[in-house]
Amino acid sequence: MSTQMSNENKPAPLALDRSDERVRHADGIGGMVRAFVSRVRSGDLGMLPVAIGLIVISTVFSILNPIFLAPNNLVNLLFDCATVGIISLGIVCVLILGEIDLSVGSMSGLASAIIGVLWVNSGISLPLAIGAALVTGAGVGAIYAMMYNRLGMPSFVATLAGLLALLGLQLYILGPTGSINLPYASPLVRFGQILVMPDWLSYLLALVPGAVLIVAGMVIRARRQAVNLSSQPISSLIVKAVVLTVVLEAAVYYLNLGRGVPWMFGLFVALVVILNYALTKTKWGRSMFAVGGNREAARRSGINVRRIYMSAFMLCSTLAALGGTLSASRLASSSQQAGTGDVNLNAIAAAVIGGTSLFGGRGSAYSALLGIIVIQAISNGLTLLNLSSSLRYMITGAVLAIAVIVDSLARRSRVSHGRA
Repeated sequence: MSTQMSNENKPAPLALDRSDERVRHADGIGGMVRAFVSRVRSGDLGMLPVAIGLIVISTVFSILNPIFLAPNNLVNLLFDCATVGIISLGIVCVLILGEIDLSVGSMSGLASAIIGVLWVNSGISLPLAIGAALVTGAGVGAIYAMMYNRLGMPSFVATLAGLLALLGLQLYILGPTGSINLPYASPLVRFGQILVMPDWLSYLLALVPGAVLIVAGMVIRARRQAVNLSSQPISSLIVKAVVLTVVLEAAVYYLNLGRGVPWMFGLFVALVVILNYALTKTKWGRSMFAVGGNREAARRSGINVRRIYMSAFMLCSTLAALGGTLSASRLASSSQQAGTGDVNLNAIAAAVIGGTSLFGGRGSAYSALLGIIVIQAISNGLTLLNLSSSLRYMITGAVLAIAVIVDSLARRSRVSHGRA
């Protein structure tokens, strides 16, 4: 009798194993498609809106002017993407926290002015001048964080005041001349205007993402199998890696038909990869999303919320200073116009258009990369069509409004599906 009861109460591992095995075999390419559709229906759109937007923009502008997709034009577009894209990368950090920094344009202009004054006018070495600009950016970000942490000043107000103060400081240190020309033959200017990767190196680097995808996928697969969880089939993993590699190699081949892949854009992509790793694979990154999702819950779980805000604002302003340095190298000058105009608009719009939520708690470093490509594609296409800048502002504003609407609707869908 006791033996019979023990057999009845004993779990059936064989049945669980078979069920789990059926799930594993169902996760082929068809399973990938079904999972993707399920995520989209539940509001987890990822990079889908940006990809669709890029296809539409490229199609329209290539029909109106075939030069838009010419290799050398795309190379110039990538040069332009890097400067504002790096600034947008910092915006992603503060948006994840549900905050904003309105002074990144002025910070980039001030960094440009510091480079010109220290390097050209004062004769200080270029590395020290760049270091001074970056340290200034970090200091400004620390001031914003202290205003928020100690005084409770909203980041909107603090950074708006910073926008005016930094702009005034930029005008002051440039003096009455208002512009400083940088040596055209210098490494900084060459980096921002003409330096491109060797063809063999660009092809080699295009292989790296696919290889990393396979290695990381195999590691995750082994870990899940070790605890008897369903895992991604090797076939689907290989398909993803092959598709990614083919797309990147084709893009590099096409760019190499022109001048090649700019080193400055390579630096931007490297920073995107580093920040993405920090946000997704480190304790700091998990804390960023936790604070952005629910600050009080994060504090109660033991996260040092003040330190997270400090790191985010310092990183944002430092990246703005780096973007200003690259902008000076791109224009070969430090002027009163640096950092003004639509720099703020484009940096913030790129992060939002790329998929970073204005509500906090959701975002990706890759959103800055994809978003700035959309912004610069619109700007470049309208320039080729010889249309006025007023139309560019209106179209960019419309794209930004659509991105925010999509974000709001996706957030509602995630809430209704319990995935907020």
